Amino acid sequence: MTALGGDAVGDVLHGRGALLNAEPAGLVPRLVGLRPGELRAVDAKEYARADELPVLVVAGGRGMGKTALLAAVCEAYEGVRRRNERQRHTPLAFIDCEHPAIARRRPNQPEESWSPVFQGLLVLAEGLGERVRHAGEVVFPRLMAGLVAVAASGWQEADAERIRRELGRILLLNEGRPGITLLASRWAGKVVSKVVAAASGQAPFVAAAIEATLESVTDGFAGHRQQKSSGWYRTYPNAGGNAQRGLILLSEHFRAGGPSREHAERWLVRALLADVTEAYAGLGSRLRRLGRPLVLLDNAHAGPGPRLLDAVLRDRAEGIADEVVFVAAVRGDGHPVLRGAPRLALAEVSRRADWRPDATPASRALVVPLPPLSAEDTLHIADLSVLVGAPARFPHAAHRLTGGNPLGVRLLSRAAQRRPQQAGSLGGLLTAPAVDERERDEDRPLYSALLEKLVPDDRLEELTVLAAAHDLESAVALAAALLPDDFGSAGVRTLQARLAAEGLPSAAGHFVGDPFVRTLLLLRLHHRQDGHGKWRETHETLIAHYAADGDPDGTAGDPGRARHRLHHELALGDSAGAVAHLRDSFPVLDTRTWLDTLCFLASAPYFHAHDDEGHDSAGQDDRRAAVALDRAGTRQTPPEGVDAVLHQRVRRLLHAVWQLSDPLVLPDPRVCDRLRFELLQLCDLREEGGALLWQAAQDWPREALAGRALRTPADEDTDEGDGGA
Repeated sequence: MTALGGDAVGDVLHGRGALLNAEPAGLVPRLVGLRPGELRAVDAKEYARADELPVLVVAGGRGMGKTALLAAVCEAYEGVRRRNERQRHTPLAFIDCEHPAIARRRPNQPEESWSPVFQGLLVLAEGLGERVRHAGEVVFPRLMAGLVAVAASGWQEADAERIRRELGRILLLNEGRPGITLLASRWAGKVVSKVVAAASGQAPFVAAAIEATLESVTDGFAGHRQQKSSGWYRTYPNAGGNAQRGLILLSEHFRAGGPSREHAERWLVRALLADVTEAYAGLGSRLRRLGRPLVLLDNAHAGPGPRLLDAVLRDRAEGIADEVVFVAAVRGDGHPVLRGAPRLALAEVSRRADWRPDATPASRALVVPLPPLSAEDTLHIADLSVLVGAPARFPHAAHRLTGGNPLGVRLLSRAAQRRPQQAGSLGGLLTAPAVDERERDEDRPLYSALLEKLVPDDRLEELTVLAAAHDLESAVALAAALLPDDFGSAGVRTLQARLAAEGLPSAAGHFVGDPFVRTLLLLRLHHRQDGHGKWRETHETLIAHYAADGDPDGTAGDPGRARHRLHHELALGDSAGAVAHLRDSFPVLDTRTWLDTLCFLASAPYFHAHDDEGHDSAGQDDRRAAVALDRAGTRQTPPEGVDAVLHQRVRRLLHAVWQLSDPLVLPDPRVCDRLRFELLQLCDLREEGGALLWQAAQDWPREALAGRALRTPADEDTDEGDGGA
């Protein structure tokens, strides 16, 4: 198989079976008509009709398993391995539209005669043309002629060897019939000789190349279908029924660039599909061929992907039918080509897809967003029977940290399998060396390996700083203080739009909405410098940003800004302000607001203790747990004039929630017990709102141990009329 891109995956697609199940047949088998991994057709009642054949688009952010899904589809239809050879089930091609060999022009290729669509079609045809069991190869005389016409305009100044090499590759697209290898070689040699002679002489160069190509498919040894295809370009606009004229116009339109090139590329896509359709024409071909041909486009939002999809969708909307199954993966789902396309949840396509196109091209696509893995899926991937020595709560903690991101779950589980004794600290696993596919340590930490896959690599430095921001305003403040002058407000807005376009979810209160990505970026920020200088500088900038004018302590200004300031003080290890705020506001704030404030302050990032100069402390114990459990050496004398008992209780409670909210550590059952105890004690201090405190005491320890985020109980969770709201 010709494939550029695509990682190997295991046999189990956790949470994705609705697309590739064999029994009952998932959506892809129903479209292709073959059961995955078998040379057996699906039930005729499940086989999708030709007029109900959508372009299937799986959408999602980075790391959501799109490439793994396409690789599994490719594996399922690539064929059965027998005697160390694969016997392909149906014509199949798989390309990564971001792969440099497709998306980038080589230095010796003239821009006017090359495009990502040109290269993508060539690679797709090479994949689809490989031999299929009982049915032979598909040949591409129409596409071959069109590609020669386009490429010839860039050969005028080329050397003979380069012309032979590039032309020979294109001509091979029409050399699929067995038993004529010698004749085909002679035929190709004649074409090359004529083109090289034209390049070195004064003859019209492109016309000579086209004439030689058309002659080649009408020679005596060419089959009827190849001869028939030689006249296909007669219908090209303004060709006047002359195939050679049509190909010359195609070449000129491609060379012109812009909309003219898009028009020419659309005809090349149509040529590819016409050649494949020709292979399925006639009763004999259909008896020999099982299922529909399959084209897999990974990263179809980039390179040739958008124009390939647009050409297929527009032709199908105009009634130019084909029976090729396209499965494309895109990052995000707001691409212009797909604007207005119907969308179905993954669970909705497990047995049937209620898809009916209308007159618009986008309606010919069916977008299926890939959801995060469930906690149960994560439990199956992070198999404790394999992770011998890992804590029993590791799968739940891994799901909380990653949010069900398949890449994150897989790499964390691999790291825990390699270092089960360190699996009690997800932060420790992330800062340890990454483990490659061969179970060897890499020379970079795991968080770096994950960020390479999850965020745009050209904006990693900026995102590392901006991950601490809560909104556009605070992000602009960070950019002004810590990023280059040419980035500024415009750079912040551009990056925000890019994150949204790539499918990173937005979240109120955070510039980087995805909690997993944000945690990894903050971890990188913390470890960028010895002494954590950049970490301190970032949070000090935000502390200054949220300080009220004329109120450096942030105590008299807007309560929301004060809470943000205390949040960042806590990130630097200073809990005094947060404790004072929670202590003093407990008697006056309604209980729901107070609990919300407690959770917000305790969401401050924490990695490990450091001294006053920012250097790591020698001990590895979590100071938050020590304070929550009131261990010796952690107590503080309350300020004069305050309720000492309430002060100590609030201090212990804050540190307990802080530790249990941290996605980088496994929850400590002893801290959960302390959390429950402190909340129950606070119930006695509030006549109104006691029901909320009591309910939180029941819910929060259970949620923490199950690897779920802490939330203020809903109104229905509390007794009515208890003043909880």
